[in-house]
Amino acid sequence: MSTSANVASAMDSPALSRLLLPILAGGAVAGTFDIASAFMTYGWGVCRGIAAGLLGAGARQGGIGIWLLGLFLHFFIATTIAAVYCLSSRRLTFLREHFFVCGLFYGMAAWCVMNLIVLPLSAIHARGPYQIHGMIQGILVHMFIIGLPIAFINAKLSPSSGPLRGQ
Repeated sequence: MSTSANVASAMDSPALSRLLLPILAGGAVAGTFDIASAFMTYGWGVCRGIAAGLLGAGARQGGIGIWLLGLFLHFFIATTIAAVYCLSSRRLTFLREHFFVCGLFYGMAAWCVMNLIVLPLSAIHARGPYQIHGMIQGILVHMFIIGLPIAFINAKLSPSSGPLRGQ
């Protein structure tokens, strides 16, 4: 069987379709909690700041289209973070069994990836040095409103048996 046929059959598998629910729900819930927190902390212009990561600093002056792009990018990133956790939990079953602790640590890892890899490589080249208050707040936010909801939703909604390949 060809590689493209393997990919097509994997996309049609019931296990993959069951895995979409925790990925999409986790991304939506974590994304909603995070953007609500960002609006409360930084104001309604935060979406233009997110878009600036892709388009450059000039996007901070953009209109509604730029704002909507930033909102889309935010939820895309949140859903990608959820997908990595959910797909990893297929092989690393302790991620489902111990979702509370694993979710908190995953939130810290997500903060590290965003602040030490993604933001420095973005169009705005954001990097430290970080103020301790902002760093602690960012890590706690990622732990409790990104990592934990994604891990909880994954534990409750994901298929409970085995990796995707054997099903």
